[in-house]
Amino acid sequence: VQLVEAGGGLVQPGGSLRPSCAASGLTFTNYIMSWNRQAPGKERELVAGISSGGDITNYASSIKGRSTISRDEAKNSVYLQMNSLKPEDTAVYYCGASLWNGVPDYWGQGTQVTVSS
Repeated sequence: VQLVEAGGGLVQPGGSLRPSCAASGLTFTNYIMSWNRQAPGKERELVAGISSGGDITNYASSIKGRSTISRDEAKNSVYLQMNSLKPEDTAVYYCGASLWNGVPDYWGQGTQVTVSS
């Protein structure tokens, strides 16, 4: 199983980014997918999740209203559209895949998001 993130980068406050995660080696449609982040000196936290069918999403309060998680079954990919980015959004963003209870069975290697002027 491989989860490969891309699309991080450096952006100014108020800007947008859309990290992506491409999955392989698993039956993508069976998996709950999530985005998680870890800032320096902090624990990894869940920021957004999407059900295997794509019909249910959930967000951490820290990004709710500013971000949208989506998935594309044809591309075995999940995305996180992030808008109105703030310096406190700076972190490594990790994609996760869960077969059962939302806790990831598999993790990607992470993509760095830095929000700074």
